[in-house]
Amino acid sequence: MTIYPINTGNFKLDGGAMFGVVPKSLWSRTNPADLNNMCDWSMRSLLIEDGNRLILIDTGIGDKQSEKFFSHYYLSDENSLEPNLNNIGFSIDDITDVFLTHLHFDHCGGAIKWNKDRKGFEPVFKNAIYWSNDKHWEWATKPNNREKASFLSENIIPIEESGQLKFINRKENFTRNVFKNFDVLFVDGHTESMMIPHIYYKGKTIVFMADLLPSVGHLPIPYVMGYDTRPLLTLSEKEKFLNLAVEEDYILFFEHDYINECCTLRKTERGVRLQNAFNFSELF
Repeated sequence: MTIYPINTGNFKLDGGAMFGVVPKSLWSRTNPADLNNMCDWSMRSLLIEDGNRLILIDTGIGDKQSEKFFSHYYLSDENSLEPNLNNIGFSIDDITDVFLTHLHFDHCGGAIKWNKDRKGFEPVFKNAIYWSNDKHWEWATKPNNREKASFLSENIIPIEESGQLKFINRKENFTRNVFKNFDVLFVDGHTESMMIPHIYYKGKTIVFMADLLPSVGHLPIPYVMGYDTRPLLTLSEKEKFLNLAVEEDYILFFEHDYINECCTLRKTERGVRLQNAFNFSELF
């Protein structure tokens, strides 16, 4: 098995929204903001080459939204999914599985594109199975008013219409029934039934953090995004996960941290904190 980090682009989000009730004087130490209070964030995917399967975790924001939409997020065109796949010797048609941690636009937008005549939408990865779960799918296709702007129907419904959608049962043994060397933690604080992949690789556990922990700056327990639908639940999910991550020596892979790709953790008198930050390429 081989793992490749894939940068699908960078964007900006409001610092206050990303850190909730935490004062700017504190969160700006790790995530400085520009004059508009916007902070830089990445959108990293992971590509897992495992035998005859090529598994992509999350897809970034894509390029099909309007210019007005993208203007809100200051999307950088320095990186995008397809060219970066090509750079490591793969094409979009090689992908066999697309694992979507959840269906917010910055995680799944790159899974769907305009069709040739721009009258409809179609999957980017025509040979892939798209993996979600039934609880999250229902949550996303019948969105609450708080998340409606994050669940865009053009990113979601074409997956089902293509016939390429499959659901993971929250109660099943994921490693045995879906992928080898791969397990999933379900969490519900950010959004209903978000999936956090745990990949067993060369004697280590690599955890794809999605929006449970967007960045190193979110390590302190109270540092919870304003986007989370159940922030008190996020607090308990984070605390449980971080303590286990120290005990099991997990390697955390960040989807959104603009500076830090990976890290390990340690326990301190102030709680779980950063031990070392590094790029994935430095690991093995």
